[in-house]
Amino acid sequence: MKNIKIIKSKRKTISLQIKPNGGIELRVPIQMNAVQIQEFLNKKSGWIEKHLQAVEEYQHQISQVKPLTAEEIEALANQALKIIPARVAYFAEIIGVTYGGITIRNQKNRWGSCSSKGNLNFNCALMLAPSEVLDSVIVHELCHRKHMNHSKEFYNEVYRVFPEYDKWNNWLKENGALLIYKITN
Repeated sequence: MKNIKIIKSKRKTISLQIKPNGGIELRVPIQMNAVQIQEFLNKKSGWIEKHLQAVEEYQHQISQVKPLTAEEIEALANQALKIIPARVAYFAEIIGVTYGGITIRNQKNRWGSCSSKGNLNFNCALMLAPSEVLDSVIVHELCHRKHMNHSKEFYNEVYRVFPEYDKWNNWLKENGALLIYKITN
């Protein structure tokens, strides 16, 4: 295997991570020797190959994506300012909650957030996703107005309002990185 960075430290467990550039980072206890490390890598070779392939596929997809211009991102934000408040109002009534201000942002790692004061933030890249994805994020954030955590009660409320939440949340997990890439590069 290529690009393996081995880091020994005062730890009790082994950590294996595939980096976005295809490199492999292996964190091991100080006392682990080269033979033990190689045995571990051999045992995990299938997992490593699977994840290296996924990184390669993602890099290929990224190479095909044309980042949006500043003007296109601004147009997305303006579109979000027209669509999102109406969807928030619709779902807030169903959930039975109030909320503060709504802000649209161009973020690298968040789709939405809800502050303790009830202010809502949404990523303008949601405008590039199917409308069901937008609704799933809105419902998720509005349900935080009832439960400021990710408890069973929180998810019960999410599923009550949006039964297909998992389907669209998974869509976002699988495709979201490409949407973020379009607006941040």
